[in-house]
Amino acid sequence: MKRICVFCGSSMGSLDDFKIAAKKVGEYFVENDIELVYGGANVGLMKIVADEVLAGGKKVVGIMPHLLLEKEVEHKGITELIAVDTMSERKEIMSNISDGFIALPGGLGTLDELSEIFIYNQLRISDKPIGLLNTCGYYDNLLKFIDSGVTYGFIRPEHRQNIIADDNIENLIKRMYSYEPVVMGKWIKDIKMESNGNSQ
Repeated sequence: MKRICVFCGSSMGSLDDFKIAAKKVGEYFVENDIELVYGGANVGLMKIVADEVLAGGKKVVGIMPHLLLEKEVEHKGITELIAVDTMSERKEIMSNISDGFIALPGGLGTLDELSEIFIYNQLRISDKPIGLLNTCGYYDNLLKFIDSGVTYGFIRPEHRQNIIADDNIENLIKRMYSYEPVVMGKWIKDIKMESNGNSQ
């Protein structure tokens, strides 16, 4: 993976651990010659990651809708800023130009981006690995929610396996390199059978 998209908060969060983790992500990208794709903002954890990658002389691509550009929150020092019309277009470009995705702690925007990429992965629109940097157990409750979806039959167990979580950036990316996507065909067939009342 030479270019990884990072989703994370436009706020710093309440713990210094979140800022430290964001800085370590940027450092890891520099040390391993990885380009950063992100939302393009100059605030929050997004700023920390981008600044660290830029300080190491690596490429940073930001993607931002005009709505946010009008609020003047864009990072003016990044290598490339792509302006788009909608949030959906932003996520589509992020998906197309990145080799993998990592979510750091963040709010509803981060959750929205992560959810859409997970669905792309589930439907095999994208086969790229998805990682959660689970700093201070931030994503524990999200993972419990997904596990409940598996328990109650709304999420396939194999799709749960597509989500990689770790609290260490080096371990997380190593596991992402080992990722093998789920074959789509059978689970779609199973859903059709269940809906028709023919599941065995």
